[in-house]
Amino acid sequence: MRLRTWPERPPGYPVEPRSRAYWFRGRPSPACERNDPYLKLVGTDRLRTYPDGLWLAFGGTPVEMYVDIFAVEACGSITNLSDKRSRFAPSTHSMVAVCPLRWLLGHRSPGRPIPRWRRIGMYDEPESPLTVPVPVRDMRVMYALNQRQYRSFAASQVPNPHELFVPMNQLTAIDAAASPAMRTLVAKAATTANFWAPVAPLPAAR
Repeated sequence: MRLRTWPERPPGYPVEPRSRAYWFRGRPSPACERNDPYLKLVGTDRLRTYPDGLWLAFGGTPVEMYVDIFAVEACGSITNLSDKRSRFAPSTHSMVAVCPLRWLLGHRSPGRPIPRWRRIGMYDEPESPLTVPVPVRDMRVMYALNQRQYRSFAASQVPNPHELFVPMNQLTAIDAAASPAMRTLVAKAATTANFWAPVAPLPAAR
């Protein structure tokens, strides 16, 4: 899958001065792993969402933790797009991210042997999957459509504030992660893009 070649931070997503969080690519994980994080609604074990691509940035404190997500969904039809958009609609902000134990114990990248849970910096070494899934604070979603559907959608529809759209051939291109156009589009997903100028994070409360 082409998204496996994308880096741990979404390509083009800027380093935000007000955030100390590490980004992790949760989906797709390396081919040798089979325990990718997924999304679901609070209080249900059904209707899980497995995006084609999922990046997570953990933040907050060990007592009050959250995760920001950047998701990528490849849509084979307008009907498929409608279904996937409904899963990320603003009314589903009670969404949580579930991180399996093996994923937390795994490494952020082959050249960095530090396990993900230690990089997150808010866990003791975990012994089971997160029993209290991490609430999603902010989400941004990129949808890919074939060229004809993309042109039709872009000419007639208004995206929601958290949505980005891209032609499928641009998403699946060999050099997509290095493409200046792709990186510019992903940069628009940063929360700092909504502010006049970025600011440093506030000191931790005591």
